[in-house]
Amino acid sequence: ETNRQSSESIISINHTLQYNHQSTIDRHNPHKKLYTYIQMSLVRTVRLRVPSCAARPGPAIGQALGPLGINMAEFCKQFNERSESMGYVKETPLSVILYALTDRSFTFDVKSPPTSYLLKKAAGMEKGPNSPNAERPAGFVTPEMVYEIAQVKIKDEGRWHLPLESVAKSVVGTARSMGIQVKESDEA
Repeated sequence: ETNRQSSESIISINHTLQYNHQSTIDRHNPHKKLYTYIQMSLVRTVRLRVPSCAARPGPAIGQALGPLGINMAEFCKQFNERSESMGYVKETPLSVILYALTDRSFTFDVKSPPTSYLLKKAAGMEKGPNSPNAERPAGFVTPEMVYEIAQVKIKDEGRWHLPLESVAKSVVGTARSMGIQVKESDEA
């Protein structure tokens, strides 16, 4: 009984062994799911950037999934359904971590859009500047916008334990590196 408990705790801690769709909620942290292990092994973890609700089998996805023997059409179908149910606007770029298994099946996690994308949308910019400059900012965002972006980003896996202030400081750092200045709206 003790050996069984220790093996279950190792499985729940090790993220690379999270395969099965049967999940339970960790009572200590409701954001973290504990997955049960089944008799498959991980072939590879693949990181993708896919537009929400608009994934299509094509060269970008095919080069990543083709060598693993994963059905691209099935991935696109599942991804489009999941991103639509999450409420994302069509064509919003989302980060995806896909876990390819030995039986050519897969599971995947969908993360929030990149911070740079959210900052550009908040600042009303189409694209970032060619050469960011602190003296001549390319755009402006308010602290309230930074707070909203931080609330979106903290929901990502691996950030649930961080204070919101730390995530907001990270957003401010990304904005600074993009040439976007954070200031109150009445100062504009």
